[in-house]
Amino acid sequence: MWCRGFMQQTVRSISTSRQAGILFDVDGVLLRGGSLIPAARRAFWKLLDRNNNFLFPVVFVTNAGSCQRHHKAQQLSHLLEVQIAPEQVVLSHSPLQMLKSFHDKCVLVSGQGPVMDIANILGFQKVVSVEQLREHHPLLDMVDHNRRPKLPSSPLQTLPKIEAIILFGEPIRWETNLQLMIDVLLTNGSPGCVYDPQVPTQLPVLACNIDLMWMAEAPSPRFGHGMFLLCLESVYRKMTGRELQYQGLLGKPSLLTYQYAEHLLRLQNHNQKLTTIYAIGDNLMTDIYGANLYNRYLGEQHAAMTTTTKLVAQGTGSQVTIAVPEEELVSAAAQCRSILVCTGVYNPRSPLPCDRSNGVTETVFHAHRDLALELELVEPNHVVEDVEAAVDLLLQQESSVTSDT
Repeated sequence: MWCRGFMQQTVRSISTSRQAGILFDVDGVLLRGGSLIPAARRAFWKLLDRNNNFLFPVVFVTNAGSCQRHHKAQQLSHLLEVQIAPEQVVLSHSPLQMLKSFHDKCVLVSGQGPVMDIANILGFQKVVSVEQLREHHPLLDMVDHNRRPKLPSSPLQTLPKIEAIILFGEPIRWETNLQLMIDVLLTNGSPGCVYDPQVPTQLPVLACNIDLMWMAEAPSPRFGHGMFLLCLESVYRKMTGRELQYQGLLGKPSLLTYQYAEHLLRLQNHNQKLTTIYAIGDNLMTDIYGANLYNRYLGEQHAAMTTTTKLVAQGTGSQVTIAVPEEELVSAAAQCRSILVCTGVYNPRSPLPCDRSNGVTETVFHAHRDLALELELVEPNHVVEDVEAAVDLLLQQESSVTSDT
């Protein structure tokens, strides 16, 4: 434990430069389910000055998406006993507000929580929920015999044609969501019609949060939205013989999510340049992969500063790109350093699973299908016990940088 005097000296030397920014994952780093990890409060005590202001710009980047930003900020403020603003929170769906070309389309939304309200706040004007679709087409949801909807006594108002699908997070009733999404995809947005397996163009699909697993109070990780996506992809491939295509994958490790998070860090820093971004997480396949991928991207950006329009690969491994206005996303940081903690999905005593079925030992890749397994992207810059140790590490590094300059 550092003494108070050394802490205050470190605070004074660092706060004058503010060249670093910090991205905190939430589940597995700060929380386990709804409970605070003890090291988290101690870590944040070290990040505050005498006036309870953060020494550095801080943004919380979570793949959660079943709530709104201000609710997550309130939860974190209460648990950490630190004032967190909604502008310091990036949820898996937050970058959707920048994809304005979709905002005037009729979108089908899937997930838990107030998904309709979330979509409206993000800018989407015509939103249809899975439950609304089920009510308007009562003959579609047939798996649960006890829940089969009854035919309405009078015809309901016709829903508009679905033009895109937005997957906010794992739904509660997987069978209903799988069935109705396949109906929408194979009818090109008109689920009351007969399937057309050879439909020439697939509806756009935007998926937020591709975590295969996440860490709650249980001793082992729980299924995440990535597991539901895996099911949807398998069903679609079985039905059509084709791979489901994504217009965008959002949330970590998406490049757009990290660009958006850096944008928020820079706003906290009065638009002044950040030299180093520290990304603290517990999941090799999302937090570490994403931070290292973004570090590679920053290096490429600095090597090619003549670009006038940023083209962001939404799906990371996909070929689809979406133009984002230059003034909205400007990457200025020199590097992004990844710090892995051992309080969540990652367990140093449990090696990554391996596939030995073909006589060759290969690492089982738990990331999304559209991401390429590159071992250097899942190699953290630092491995520490918990978030307090991560904060100690970055404070030491930034203190040494300040003293060197």
